[in-house]
Amino acid sequence: MHFSAKSKYVRFSPFKLRPLADVIRGKGVRYALRLLAGYKVKRTVPMKKIIESAAANAKSLANVDVDQLMIKDLRIDQGPAVRYFKPGAMGRSNVYKRRFSHISVVLEQISKKEA
Repeated sequence: MHFSAKSKYVRFSPFKLRPLADVIRGKGVRYALRLLAGYKVKRTVPMKKIIESAAANAKSLANVDVDQLMIKDLRIDQGPAVRYFKPGAMGRSNVYKRRFSHISVVLEQISKKEA
């Protein structure tokens, strides 16, 4: 069974979020949350929140424990970019872009095999 959660208009560039997503994609939820908790960067906060939200969805919809969940798909998509201007050399204006991200996560229930 699959459980998902989405977060839109996250104020971090997708180029900075994707390396974190690559590390935790395919891992267990508990492992991913511990890894993100130990990584002291502000970029990890929205990713932790979205994974916790998907795990809460799994718990409320199907009463699944966090230890039985795995991150099947974690996607960081490009959101809108806000353009703004700052002063540049010789009185000109330089264009900057503030990029936003859309995060979507899909968790999958894994069955523990009895040996």
